Amino acid sequence: MNKGGFSWKRLLGITRVKSNISRKIGIPLTRSGRQRKLGAAMGCITLLVGVVGIVITAGLWAALGG
Repeated sequence: MNKGGFSWKRLLGITRVKSNISRKIGIPLTRSGRQRKLGAAMGCITLLVGVVGIVITAGLWAALGG
């Protein structure tokens, strides 16, 4: 029935402590969590850089009489 298995870390409360620390500092402690957070940040930065590039290009185009 129970397929989860036994975990010493859960029994000793290590999992809960790590989870609380991660929430307080805002940085995931697992490798996959850090990669996911970094990927999300890179997506936002890429979008922002693209919009700024378009605005600068349009401004230069207008300034040069295009």
